[in-house]
Amino acid sequence: MAEPVQATKPVRPASRRDADGRERVDYRAVILLAAPLFANSAVQAALNLTDTWYVGRLSTEATAAMGAIHWLILGAIFLLGGVGMGVQTLVAQNQGAGRRHEAARALWTGLWVALAISPLFVLLAACGTLVLRPFALAPAIEALAVEYWWPRLLGAPLAVALWAVSGFFNGIGRTRVTLGLMLTVALLNAPLNELLMFRLGWGIAGAAWATNLALACGIVLALLLFLSKRVRDEYGSHQDWQPELRRVGALLLLGLPIGVAISVDVLGAALFQIMQVQLGPVDGAATQIVMMLTSIAFMPAVGIGIAGTTLVGQSIGAGDRDWAARVGNATIRLSVAYMGVVGVAIAASGPWLIPLFVSSSDPNFAATVALATSLVWIAAIYQAFDALHLGSSFCLRGAGDTRFPALALLVLSWGLFVPLAHTLTFAPGQGWVDGLPQYGLGATGGWIAITAYISLLGLTLLLRWRSGAWRRIHL
Repeated sequence: MAEPVQATKPVRPASRRDADGRERVDYRAVILLAAPLFANSAVQAALNLTDTWYVGRLSTEATAAMGAIHWLILGAIFLLGGVGMGVQTLVAQNQGAGRRHEAARALWTGLWVALAISPLFVLLAACGTLVLRPFALAPAIEALAVEYWWPRLLGAPLAVALWAVSGFFNGIGRTRVTLGLMLTVALLNAPLNELLMFRLGWGIAGAAWATNLALACGIVLALLLFLSKRVRDEYGSHQDWQPELRRVGALLLLGLPIGVAISVDVLGAALFQIMQVQLGPVDGAATQIVMMLTSIAFMPAVGIGIAGTTLVGQSIGAGDRDWAARVGNATIRLSVAYMGVVGVAIAASGPWLIPLFVSSSDPNFAATVALATSLVWIAAIYQAFDALHLGSSFCLRGAGDTRFPALALLVLSWGLFVPLAHTLTFAPGQGWVDGLPQYGLGATGGWIAITAYISLLGLTLLLRWRSGAWRRIHL
């Protein structure tokens, strides 16, 4: 019979004493926790850039097609699979309280939820043509988009499962494990792209299957680590794997708003990007390239935010909400500093970076590079505000405050961003809705709209975090 896993004494994470004996946030400890997550998110950004580069070798139309559905696909995955991310909050709070066995059970619950929602992803994968038909894309672009849609959505439950396992290791503070998992996925993805897309001739669909195969290998490795002797001894990870409806329900209540919040944001971005693709392959490809380049700032900041979720959750688990506020503020500052600097650096490097993502033999090469080079400067403006959005939302997630961010994103994305992007992007007679004014600024107008939206969103979520309303939430 297995030995019960003993609870450990709650402790404050990332704390130190200064020379006068006063307790301070240990920024070195925060950075050490965040560094693997930072690198992990950078690897994910590199993964996106790798896919964009490989697809760019097919044609400008293929890049535009991927741009048209990139955010739609992510939105669908987040909407149904955000519960996988809720695992980290439960694990972190149980870890902070010393309830290690409960931390392991939270992961098993997340895996059962990933399995339960798989049929929904299969159904959605079969509806690619129906989803894209209202947007009236050029026939060649729509055909390529549907070709990528089916296999990518079919493999979406793999992403949800990997988020759940990563959430366990992030929640207990072993962030280097997560980094190792993502490095494995990224290193497998590139040769699989080459093999499936070009050697076997699967084209753009090969990019989706390459991602699925790489994710599957990452999950197998993650589960082997979770069930390793060390983790079994510390957390009882091999025990109590059976599903419990009560735990599934609690995870759904916590995780569904996370998924809704992210998917609302992502689907708003999807409509924005489809608007640019509808203008033509140049606007669509330029927007996709700038999106992928700015992910160099965005994705690593997500890593800092994930560290904030862990630190806030562990502090609350330890019974110290004042300390949760202090470590949360520290991670938000780190996010703003990073994204502000990197956003400017990316824009300044645009003339050298952007041509790498367009085939020099493509007839739209010069126009695409010129447009993307100007758009990347607009994108640089909102990076610090995006850092406020990311830092605050992840800290709120660690506290279990997931409903307000979902509501804020719904109102600002669909009430402000989408109509404003439509108004600024399309000229009269071009758009989807005749009742809105249309100024015809093209992709430039769309990027002005996204800058206004992100700036207001970042300030709104920062105010929510600073208000302390999350202190009244108990999971």
